[in-house]
Amino acid sequence: MQGFNKSFVYFICLVSAMGGLLFGYDWVVIGGAKPFYELYFGISDSPLMQGVAMTTALVGCLVGAMVAGAAADRYGRKPLLMLSAVLFTVSAIGTGLFNDFTMFNLARFVGGVGIGVASALAPMYIAEVSPAEIRGRMVSLNQMTIVLGILSAQIVNMLLARDTSIADNMAWDVEWGWRWMFWAETLPAALFLVMSFFIPESPVYLQLKKSEGGGHGREEAGLRELFHHKYGRVLLLGLVIAVFQQWCGTNVIFNYAQEIFVSAGFDVDGMFINIVITGIANVIFTFVALYTIERWGRRKLMLLGAGGLGLIYFVLGTCYFMGMTGILMVALVVAAISVYAMTLGPVTWTLLAEIFPHRVRGIAMATCTFALWVGCCTLTFSFPSMNAALGSSGTFWVYSAICLCAFIFLFRRCPETKGQSLEQLEKELVDR
Repeated sequence: MQGFNKSFVYFICLVSAMGGLLFGYDWVVIGGAKPFYELYFGISDSPLMQGVAMTTALVGCLVGAMVAGAAADRYGRKPLLMLSAVLFTVSAIGTGLFNDFTMFNLARFVGGVGIGVASALAPMYIAEVSPAEIRGRMVSLNQMTIVLGILSAQIVNMLLARDTSIADNMAWDVEWGWRWMFWAETLPAALFLVMSFFIPESPVYLQLKKSEGGGHGREEAGLRELFHHKYGRVLLLGLVIAVFQQWCGTNVIFNYAQEIFVSAGFDVDGMFINIVITGIANVIFTFVALYTIERWGRRKLMLLGAGGLGLIYFVLGTCYFMGMTGILMVALVVAAISVYAMTLGPVTWTLLAEIFPHRVRGIAMATCTFALWVGCCTLTFSFPSMNAALGSSGTFWVYSAICLCAFIFLFRRCPETKGQSLEQLEKELVDR
């Protein structure tokens, strides 16, 4: 892409990446609201219902990711991004509004559909509108907005959760505090919707529509073609990368911070402070990723992430086993978040947006995003039971073993994609 308007490219990528901001906020805000809505709905002593509340949005993610690829190939990238903004807005209002546990979960499901759509479409759209020399950095911008959304949710949760040692404040938290945590998402969701009117359609989609006619027939052909044997190698790579980003275990720190930090010896107020500390580390090291992804390359960062997390989780599990508490445990958790933020977090989305050919990119990105959310859903739902059965030590040892297996796979299969056009990558990964 010669002579591109850099300012305009940055603008449309930033607008698209706002879906990531809402994705991060909506995904993590429930972790801070958890101690209070569980008391409000009377599920504090029901691990099953706790798992349901934490997983409902993830089921919505599966649905959103499943339909995003076919819908994007039929209707375009831009309308789907606008739809995700509407879903985020409706969910933010409804989740805090409803007094019924079933309706609460329905609103969370709607937000999850928005996350699924945005997580599949935003990085793909950014990759399609960005020149090769800045594509990695631009797709990583989507991860930056995700972690900013996560940090925003963590700060909002901390500010709204009043001193829980005072009975009146605790009562306010249980009745109203958790509601405002969800309602705070409404403003950025509405802003995303308005700004999405000012971005163009993806040029890749327009070209595909012009040359192939688009439509439902092309969607079905794309799905059949994706599972053709010639795409087997690259599809397997995409699925493993997507699932591993979740099964590496880092994301349970965001959703189950209460259990993790309480096990490390902290009360609820200390938990909120430590959560914000992890969020700040998440943002700082995602900034690091913006500069290293084009210098170090995707392959090296993926290997660093798998190997580094495997080592940290082994040490963390050993410390839990020895009954250690306090600042050392926080330092290990922050180290894990930092490694994840500069490696697996952003690089996964960049690779998924790069490795598939134009013809099947929409449906391939949706398929891998669906697999990613299956991984997230199973990880989130299984953590309470695994933690109860194996303890914190055994749980993190399991995550360490998963990271070791992934390191071996990535060492053998993960290519380097930096600096290459999408057309060059298609020839290297598929047409050879």
